[in-house]
Amino acid sequence: MRILITGASGLIGSALAAALRAAGDDAIRLPRDWTAAALAGADAVVNLAGASIGEGRWRPARRRILVASRVDATARLARAIAALPQPPRVLVSASAVGYYGNRGEEELRESAPSGQGFLPGLARAWEAAALAAAPPEAEHLRVVLLRFGVVLAAGGGALPPLVRLFRLGLGGRLASGRQWMPWITLDDAVNVILAALRDPRYRGAVNAVAPQPVRNRDFTRSLAAALHRPAFCAVPAPLLRLALGRMADELLLASLRVVPARLAELGYAWRDPDLAPALARLLASAS
Repeated sequence: MRILITGASGLIGSALAAALRAAGDDAIRLPRDWTAAALAGADAVVNLAGASIGEGRWRPARRRILVASRVDATARLARAIAALPQPPRVLVSASAVGYYGNRGEEELRESAPSGQGFLPGLARAWEAAALAAAPPEAEHLRVVLLRFGVVLAAGGGALPPLVRLFRLGLGGRLASGRQWMPWITLDDAVNVILAALRDPRYRGAVNAVAPQPVRNRDFTRSLAAALHRPAFCAVPAPLLRLALGRMADELLLASLRVVPARLAELGYAWRDPDLAPALARLLASAS
């Protein structure tokens, strides 16, 4: 397959490109200044572009960057795909569990409605932009929306900074630690994309998370145990809000009990279904 990837230099994109090439596929990085001609002849497109959601406070200028790098960039891609005389067979486009917003103890399947706030609004617009590549009933082009949880990887993303803190004995839960935290390892994130590319049953929203969501306090305990370090610290919610503003409530304190209902229905086999052995494997690979 000839597969174009936006965001190919990012954490997921670089791992995906390597996996595709190892399987004999032609994985092509789509640069930011791409033209419509670059899309011709593609069998599939994977859209992973987007500025980091956790860098800097969400001041108006930063919010504009987040919207432009996700919604505007995806809308441009979808328009170009829709205009092709022979479009690719599938568009796999990244989204995020932030779509659901802070929902407490509610179990969130793909059918759950979107929530309130900046992140849910961003995810809704991001997904709508991708779906514009083809109408829902279109058979010539599948659109798959992967709602990723926190991606855990030995070499990048959220885990390495946390490991450094925990090794210094500064690790701890965020506020009460009762908030649910959906997660997925990088290996499973890549494998879910590969499945979505090749399996025609994948269509629409898919929660790309592990089958065992954990509370923040349990994630803290598991990481501390894997590193043989204490985790006595707790960061109060007011301090998080003072440091990060609204980002604290939507990104760190929000409770999202997201379950991968569609992946389970489709028979996806997780490499890392449980957190403790997943952390042990990742930390061993980083040492």
